[in-house]
Amino acid sequence: MKIGIVGLGLMGGSMALALKHLSFVSSITGCDHNPAHQEVALQRGLVESFVSFEELKAQCDVIFLAIPVDGVIAFLQQSTDLAGSDKTLIDLGSTKALIVNAIPAVIRSNVVAAHPMTGTEQFGPSAALEGLYAEKVVVLCDLEHSGDTQRDIALRIFQAIGMQIRRMGAEQHDRHAAFISHMPHVISYALANTVLAQEEKENILTLAAGGFRSMSRLAKSSPAMWEDIFRQNRENVLEAVELFEIELQSLKSALKSEDYAELRREMKGANKLYDIFK
Repeated sequence: MKIGIVGLGLMGGSMALALKHLSFVSSITGCDHNPAHQEVALQRGLVESFVSFEELKAQCDVIFLAIPVDGVIAFLQQSTDLAGSDKTLIDLGSTKALIVNAIPAVIRSNVVAAHPMTGTEQFGPSAALEGLYAEKVVVLCDLEHSGDTQRDIALRIFQAIGMQIRRMGAEQHDRHAAFISHMPHVISYALANTVLAQEEKENILTLAAGGFRSMSRLAKSSPAMWEDIFRQNRENVLEAVELFEIELQSLKSALKSEDYAELRREMKGANKLYDIFK
């Protein structure tokens, strides 16, 4: 199986590292418009070479699209020449509805819409990690619209790199992702800016321990990438943030009124989250 990867950042680079361990993968070729990314990816041995979009489509059996959602849509809309072929296009975008709604009908069966629920706050090919995908969840959206061959190939690859498969509709995915991925980034950016706005921020940050570092870690994430995600999933992110504000206001009200029994009940209720994770 000849694999192509468009975008050799954290997700694409880590995918390349995972695919290298699969006996049924014969080659991995890259496509990335950033010369600096190409240089680092080649130095790290993530891919064997870099080619153009058109060459990648001609040479590869499977192409992973590990680029921002707008780029995924542009690539798919430029790929109608693959209609009727057995080529498999697997996108790894963070929002799905915009992508699946933009796929040209003639290549709908060639596309598998996937979102691996993994990542770090780092970005670029230097951030690529061994094992990033192992034992993580990958959501496959609207899989019934993918071709039998493409569906089987995607399942084979994701299972081979150790991922747990979940299936759902694209709209459902985007709402869920707003709560468990996108909203936490909003909160982390706001938390970082709140501290940075204080006059004695340097003194405050000398006290920063595990709790603050954990909650603010996501604020290191790429603003360009997350601006796109917030724009593309705007309605769901707004809903999640507004519901978060209601919960935050409840805690604030209990604290302001010195109703510590209510404050304790609110916190005890939150403890139940980790009963679900067990």
